[in-house]
Amino acid sequence: MSKNISYGTLLILIAAILWGTTGTSQALAPLGAHPLTIGALRLAVGGSALLLFALIRGQITRDCFRRPVVTLVAALLVATYQISFFKAVGATGVAVGTMVAIGSGPLFAGLFALIFHRERPDRRWLIATALALAGLRVLFIPAPGSTTQINSTGVLLALLAGASYAGYALSLKHLLPGNSSDAIIAIVFTLGGLLLSPFLFHTDLHWAIEPGGLLVVSHLGLIATALAYLLFARGLQSVPAVHAVTLSLAEPLTAATLGIIVLKEQLTLTAAIGMALVLVGLIVLGMNRSRFRLTA
Repeated sequence: MSKNISYGTLLILIAAILWGTTGTSQALAPLGAHPLTIGALRLAVGGSALLLFALIRGQITRDCFRRPVVTLVAALLVATYQISFFKAVGATGVAVGTMVAIGSGPLFAGLFALIFHRERPDRRWLIATALALAGLRVLFIPAPGSTTQINSTGVLLALLAGASYAGYALSLKHLLPGNSSDAIIAIVFTLGGLLLSPFLFHTDLHWAIEPGGLLVVSHLGLIATALAYLLFARGLQSVPAVHAVTLSLAEPLTAATLGIIVLKEQLTLTAAIGMALVLVGLIVLGMNRSRFRLTA
């Protein structure tokens, strides 16, 4: 096999980097921007853009709806991820919430693939995931003297977010054969946006029409959602889902980097070590990718 990073792996890494900009975007949002509203607007704008793109290209066909149950499950998981993640971050803090939610994704992906698809992750995935999770654990160790407290409800919500992310990645992988990846991602995210739309009718949205608010919503919807998930879905066509979820650990690595550069957060020695471990894990998985073995 070639030792170069595959095209599908590169697409997923770019998607994860784009996702990693969401935290910084939210931090720069105007006052009054509620996390759940931001999540709902993100899916509304992103889902609409994805659907319009697929319609213009004539990619929405009857075949896209051959698996309605899986499609609905994927949409429910997309919506569940938004709700559980933002609530987890609100309950237990950004560092712990992000670490548990994104860091647990690969573990849930491997578990779900084994249970539902009888796919046993290979040794490379196990090593890469262990390195990346160790890096995330180090990356988000509270600084000395921190008063951060672990909220058990927040941790459970973060775990639900990780499970939701892994679940909809595997669901998308199941929907892709025989269909346009752009069309499938458009349908799933449009349905997910519709499921979250009630949040938009019970909150103040004046911040979203301010110049800063429009910029944040546009970035989250068009770049960090529509473009990112188009790349992610295309990458999934050639990358096993559990590998894709582990590669997505580039998201919190990107978020930490942007926090240092844009938000002027201090880079500690432990943070540097954690980021290095995540990077090594991604390199291990991205280079010379092995295939899955199917159990008998």
